[in-house]
Amino acid sequence: MYSPRVKRGIFVLTGVNSLGLVLYFNYLFFFMRAEFGFGNRGNLALGALNGLLYAAGSFLAGRLAQRRGAFAALKPGYAIMAVTLGLGALADHAAVHVLVLVVWTAGISLTWPAFEYVVSSGEPVGRLPRLLGIYSVVWSAGASVGTLLGGAMMEHLGMRSVFVVPALINATQWIAAVLLERRAAAQPPPPAVTPAEQEERRRRRDERRKAPVPPELFLKLAWLGNPFGFVAISAVLPVIPRIAERFELSATLAGVFCSVWYFARMGAFVLFWLWRGWHYRFRWLVGAMAALVLSYAAILLGRELWLLLAAQVVFGGALGLLYFSSLYYSMDVGEDSQGTHGGIHEAAIGLGAFVGPAVGAVSLRLWPTVPTAHARAVTVMLLLGLAAMVWIRVRHRRRRKGEDSSGPAGKGS
Repeated sequence: MYSPRVKRGIFVLTGVNSLGLVLYFNYLFFFMRAEFGFGNRGNLALGALNGLLYAAGSFLAGRLAQRRGAFAALKPGYAIMAVTLGLGALADHAAVHVLVLVVWTAGISLTWPAFEYVVSSGEPVGRLPRLLGIYSVVWSAGASVGTLLGGAMMEHLGMRSVFVVPALINATQWIAAVLLERRAAAQPPPPAVTPAEQEERRRRRDERRKAPVPPELFLKLAWLGNPFGFVAISAVLPVIPRIAERFELSATLAGVFCSVWYFARMGAFVLFWLWRGWHYRFRWLVGAMAALVLSYAAILLGRELWLLLAAQVVFGGALGLLYFSSLYYSMDVGEDSQGTHGGIHEAAIGLGAFVGPAVGAVSLRLWPTVPTAHARAVTVMLLLGLAAMVWIRVRHRRRRKGEDSSGPAGKGS
């Protein structure tokens, strides 16, 4: 359990963490294209490698935070990223930069489950949605600002700023984490959960068990939907340099234009934080998944700027609900295992971040003469995710009807 003051410090670290992540990872694809001639297939392969490693690392990081505390994961994570990116600023070979990405991914995977553990740990159910809302808005704001300014950073400070600026950010975060850990150790822990809060937890559990769809099923559906959201994200980011070339956008303009869906996602987080009518409502979850499929296809296959702009707004809104659902249900259903559930939540993100670009890269390998092969292949995969979500819901409904019909009067018939 962490005090409110420590949690406020974690919110600051979260926003800065997201800023540094975007300035390096999103603009690494521009760097690799400019310095080493990486095309869509090469950048998609880099994205797939990052996703696979992140899935494994974040799963283990969640367990580490649960057992030893958040700072046991945060401090080494920041140190790894700062040192690795500092060395990356000096490297001149593509293979070295791939290695830098591998080690940096190990560092970043330690941070996010730890943040989620601190934010959720020891919180009564009434305060949890508010804190998760603040957390989501803060990190998405950092990502939005990073995407907006990253292109200008590269043009004015040079290509190596992709490594130098995030490395300085991570070094500052390490110092802040050390100081925050000392403050956490010096402060008395917050009071234990009161009997009234325990009774509220029991009441909510009873209500959710009586719901048409049990909360555990929503958790599984959210853990299915959120990775598909990152399938779409990770299949878009590596090809943004190519989209920028198609519309003759400079790096600065590409950053501004492609930040639209980031700000739309942040707006969605604000909405779903303040309005809770979507909690445990299947139609909202499946509607977000359907909107994700349509908007992704429009972004990758559209030929008009206005269409890409409108599609980004829908894309960001759909991603906002899918992510918030996964995070909220992970913390709400798993009240006493937020660290572990946070690791699973982030591992699912990593899995999606691997599958999306991997499918895109393989499709371009199989159909090299079809420039949009990656977009079409990922669209089909997103449709399969939508179908799986509907199938799981229908299967549960049929099973529940079967259980109702085999009640006391029907047993033995």
